[in-house]
Amino acid sequence: MDTTKNDTFYTTAVKAERAILVGLYSAETDRTVATEHLDELEQLVMTAGGVTVRKILQNRKRPDPATYIGKGKLNDLASLAGTDEADLIIFDDDLSPTQSRNIQKATDAKVIDRSGIILDIFAGRAKTAAAKMQVELAQLQYLLPRLTRLWTHLSRQKGGIGTKGPGETQIETDRRLIGKRIATLKEKLDKLDRQRTTQRKGREQVPRAALVGYTNAGKSTLMNALTSTNVLAEDKLFATLDATVRRLDMAGQTFLLSDTVGFIRKLPHNLIESFKSTLDEIREADILIHLVDGSSPVLDDYIEVVNSTLKELEVDKKPTLMVFNKADRITDPERMMELRNQYPQAIFISAEQRVGLQRLEEEIVRHLNQEFITKSVLLPLQDHKTVASIHDIAEVLDKRYEDDGIYITFRVHQNQIKKLNTLLDRNPSTLLTVT
Repeated sequence: MDTTKNDTFYTTAVKAERAILVGLYSAETDRTVATEHLDELEQLVMTAGGVTVRKILQNRKRPDPATYIGKGKLNDLASLAGTDEADLIIFDDDLSPTQSRNIQKATDAKVIDRSGIILDIFAGRAKTAAAKMQVELAQLQYLLPRLTRLWTHLSRQKGGIGTKGPGETQIETDRRLIGKRIATLKEKLDKLDRQRTTQRKGREQVPRAALVGYTNAGKSTLMNALTSTNVLAEDKLFATLDATVRRLDMAGQTFLLSDTVGFIRKLPHNLIESFKSTLDEIREADILIHLVDGSSPVLDDYIEVVNSTLKELEVDKKPTLMVFNKADRITDPERMMELRNQYPQAIFISAEQRVGLQRLEEEIVRHLNQEFITKSVLLPLQDHKTVASIHDIAEVLDKRYEDDGIYITFRVHQNQIKKLNTLLDRNPSTLLTVT
C-alpha cells in the first residue's frame, strides 16, 4: 500500500495485485486457441482489479495430476514468480486441491484457478440480496472440497503431540459450518424462487423476450437503447448479474424484455446452479435474442459457448433471433459478407450507435406474433370463472359486456392452446368461439 502526501491531505492507493497466468495447449486445444483463452483470463484479472505481469503456455497432452504443469516447469514458475514479484498465480483450468496445494508450496504465492477468479468477480459485482446469496452459495460449494489447502500451515509446525488433531478437528468443524450455511442459503433461495414464480405468474399472459450472449457482447447497452433506461453498461466482463426486466411497446405489441448475466467459457457449474432463479427469465421467455460481438475474431467460439450453456439450461430449442452487435467495428467488407453468408437470418446492429434497431424491433415483433394466436369468445354474463381463467393464460386485448354476453378478444401463446381448448370444451356455457 502506497501513501502519498499532497498540500492538504493524505491519499492512500491500494497496489494492484500482480498476476502470472498459466495455461496448457495440446493437439486438442491448439496454441492459438489457448492464447486467446489466456487473453480472456487477463480480462478477468483486470475486471477483478489485478494486473497481469506474465502469461505462460505449456505444451502438454494432459495436466499433471500433482502439479498441473509438471515438476520441472513448476520450478521455473517458482523462479519467475520471485523475479516478477507476483502476488498470485492464476491457472486457466480448474485445479484439484492437491495441485493447488503443491503449487502454492513451491511458489509461496497465492494460487487460484479460472473458476476462483470468476467467483471473485461475481462476489464484487453482486448488488441485490438475491445475487449475493447466489454467489455465496457458489463460493461455498467451490470452497468445500478445497478446505484442506487452507490448513497447510499446520504441516510446517514441529512434530509432537497435538499437531495434527487440532487441524483435522478445525477442518471438520469448518465443513459442518459450511454445510449448514449451504443448506440455509439453498432454503432461502428456494423461498425466493417461489416468490419470483408467483410474481411471474402475474405477468404470464404478456409475451417475453430474453437477451442472451457471451459476456461483454453489449446486452445492457442494447437494453438501454431499446427501453430508454439506464442499466449499467461497462466495457468489462460481467457488468450485469441481476436480471433486469422492462416493459416495451413496439408496433402495437406489448412484451417484456429481460437482460440476464452474460455467459463465458468454463463458467463454473456451481454458479449456473446458484443462478437458476435468475436464469429462469431465459427459461420462461417466448423468444431468445442471441447477441454476438460481431467484431470479435473468435465469435464462432463465443456462439458455441452460449449454445452449449443454453443446452445445459435445456432452452436450446426455443425460437432464437441471432443479432450481431458492434457491426460498426466490422471494417473489412469481405468479413461482413462472410458473416452474412454464414448467418443469413441474422440482424446486424450497433447498439451504441443505435444503428439497425428499427429492423431489430420489427423482427422481435414478427417472431413474437408467430408464437401467439388471437382468438375471440362469447360467454354468458354470469360466467366470471371462465373469464378469470382466460385472464390467467392469455393477454386480453378487448372485453365488452353486451346484452347477449361477454365478448373477449385475447392473444394466447401456442403452448397454451391445448389448455384453452380444454377449458372451453369442458365449459358448456361457451356460446361462440371465433378464431
